[in-house]
Amino acid sequence: MRQHVYLAIPSIIRALLILNMLMATRICLSRSVHPLLKANSRTLPLLFSKSKSKSKSYPCPLWSSSFSLCLQTLHKSTITNPTSFLSHSSFSCSATLPSSSLPMEESIENNPLLQDFDFPPFNVVEAKHVRPGIRALLKKLEDDLLELERTVDPSWPRLVEPLEKIVDRLTVVWGIVNHLKAVKDSPELRAAIEEVQPEKVKFQLRLGQSKPLYNAFKAIQESPDWNTLSDARKRIVESQIKEAILNGVSLEDDKRDQFNKIEQELERLSQKFDENVLDATKKFEKLITDKKEIEGLPATALGMAAQAAVSKGHENATAENGPWVMTLDAPSFMAVMQHARNRSLREEVYRAYVTRASSGDLDNTSIIDQTLKLRLEKANLLNYKNYAEVSMATKMATVEKAGELLEKLRSASWNAAVQDMDDIKVFSKNQGAQEADDLNHWDINFWSERLRESKFDINEEELRPFFSLPKVMDGLFDLAKTLFGIDIEQADGLAPVWNNDVRFYRVKDSSGNPIAYFYFDPYTRSSEKRGGAWMDEVVGRSRVLSRDGSSARLPVAHMVCNQTPPVGSKPSLMTFREVETVFHEFGHALQHMLTKQDEGLVSGIRGIEWDAVELPSQFMENWCYHRDTLMSIAKHYETGESLPEEVYLKLLAARTFRAGSLSLRQIRFASVDLELHTKYVPGGSESIYDVDRRVSEKTQVIPPLLEDRFLCSFSHIFAGGYAAGYYSYKWAEVLSADAFSAFEDAGLDDNKAVKETGHRFRETILALGGGKAPEEVFVEFRGREPSPEALLRHNGLIAIPATASA
Repeated sequence: MRQHVYLAIPSIIRALLILNMLMATRICLSRSVHPLLKANSRTLPLLFSKSKSKSKSYPCPLWSSSFSLCLQTLHKSTITNPTSFLSHSSFSCSATLPSSSLPMEESIENNPLLQDFDFPPFNVVEAKHVRPGIRALLKKLEDDLLELERTVDPSWPRLVEPLEKIVDRLTVVWGIVNHLKAVKDSPELRAAIEEVQPEKVKFQLRLGQSKPLYNAFKAIQESPDWNTLSDARKRIVESQIKEAILNGVSLEDDKRDQFNKIEQELERLSQKFDENVLDATKKFEKLITDKKEIEGLPATALGMAAQAAVSKGHENATAENGPWVMTLDAPSFMAVMQHARNRSLREEVYRAYVTRASSGDLDNTSIIDQTLKLRLEKANLLNYKNYAEVSMATKMATVEKAGELLEKLRSASWNAAVQDMDDIKVFSKNQGAQEADDLNHWDINFWSERLRESKFDINEEELRPFFSLPKVMDGLFDLAKTLFGIDIEQADGLAPVWNNDVRFYRVKDSSGNPIAYFYFDPYTRSSEKRGGAWMDEVVGRSRVLSRDGSSARLPVAHMVCNQTPPVGSKPSLMTFREVETVFHEFGHALQHMLTKQDEGLVSGIRGIEWDAVELPSQFMENWCYHRDTLMSIAKHYETGESLPEEVYLKLLAARTFRAGSLSLRQIRFASVDLELHTKYVPGGSESIYDVDRRVSEKTQVIPPLLEDRFLCSFSHIFAGGYAAGYYSYKWAEVLSADAFSAFEDAGLDDNKAVKETGHRFRETILALGGGKAPEEVFVEFRGREPSPEALLRHNGLIAIPATASA
């Protein structure tokens, strides 16, 4: 996860921006996504503990918005040796752009971004390749676009197919660069991207505002052959027309110039926002030398803190004797919030976290103000009242329906959240806590964890040895085989990687034929890697970009997490929340990899409405509570002992622990997002922080601190694809819970029924991509429209009459 400037940019461009976004923090897991041409990454929602939360990141879909999610968040033959990404349409730019006109960074002929490759050369791409590579690429694509406009006619071979090739080239190459910035950041890479980004956006706008292409799509829609087109092709045409309008194709010259300037500035602001959050997160380091200050922290957290100290020059640091360095990275932050007995340490770390990127050179306040102002101006240019209406133009929901769903879920969660707080107060008082009558934000997670341990006799840290990463992945792949009839095998060495910790996998069908590939980058690297968790596209399935002219190019994805790395000789020992995050991102990857849609513009995660893209990811999280699945992954890493049955039952019982509070947290994020993009007046009497505090009155039992500047790190909506779209997590949660209830109805203990239902899920939700409207896909799978009953039941909340489409 995983993180998106998306909604105003046409689907074409969306494909380019794959979401890197959603960099929100699931706080123990963040899922993120990025703006268009930042990649359609799917990510997790924000939260401090188990959310049903990208940050995730970013942020998610390629032709639909974040996620990067989360949404930061976006193709091969069936032969074992995969096809080239640039396929037979690869090119050499040396003739087009003489080397004398390029910087002396490296000749075009040797630039790895422009080579014909089977898998991206992540291991050799450097900052010096970005400027000449992207400029040569853009020059070539501009020539291709001019030729397409000159020869275009309203037919698939002479409009859509050449357009897909143009979009794909930019998506793949820019995707490499943007991905490396997320996982291997450096000042040199930032500078190079910052320099060429305006040129890339200029081309995107030029492509999205092409009147010859727009008119050709209109002609297809109005032709007598319209009803003979497949559903997928109709969706492509309708989407291109809608996105072109949202991209300003109908604007007059002066207004189009203004629109384009806004788009350029929004892209720059998004990039800067993201960088400020990363730099502010890296900037905080708390060096601790006194053991008393870190009492309560588990061994894994101490080992990680000692490793951080070693990386900062304290060569003799050990987990037992220190020194220790605490950071704001999710694993470190959550360890302090949940386990540090030192209340002053919790307070210091909490205050640092909620004020990230809110002061000095890294202050994002003015960036937010300017972003909201420009988004409103953009909406007005397009004849919309506010930016939320622009966002909803490409989603399942409307502003009104999204607000109605959030309010119904809020009212169903409020009393449970109040009871959660009362329970914590009573418990902490019984434990003799001096702060019991004055609990603050830095106390909630600590005492919640103590209450959970007491109530369910579960200590999450003591469960880590049962969740080693290798066993978790084995169990996850076994589940995928049972549900979807696929085999997943390691293929390390087949594709270049950006870090030695990255694993590479091949996905095969029941006949043993390769159908997809994916990378997995599991561990946190605070010095160079963005926080959160996200999935993103490397390439998508495509008939047009077939290598051999017959079989479609196969999809390739990457999954990125920020979980606890191995310590010493021990493998990565995961918290249960980290297990859920891996399942979540794998759900996104499955939708990308198991698509059967050959129309590249709507295959996999492309073209799916943003508020439906979290369905597969949140659906997969439910399996973490399925007995057979959990028992298959919960094996002690040293003894092989299975998780005791009574512990499994306690985990199941604890599933709804603080469900009301966690639901309200997500509703706060979604509500403030909608409020800022509907009613907020930039430059008016109410500040962005006033809006957050007003929303929090109905969505937080304890009001936020006066100095809370959470918005300054809300990357999901300011640097990802979830602007006026964070509600999508709750919207899709309704869909995903209802989808999982189909397996409950069939009988989770009935292996035959589970396989049959899994096959139906694969053939609909996972296979159809953006080639069919998501509400139609859901009904095809479920046999009826979605209902929130399953979500409320899973969360232990009182049922209410509402539907995701109501």
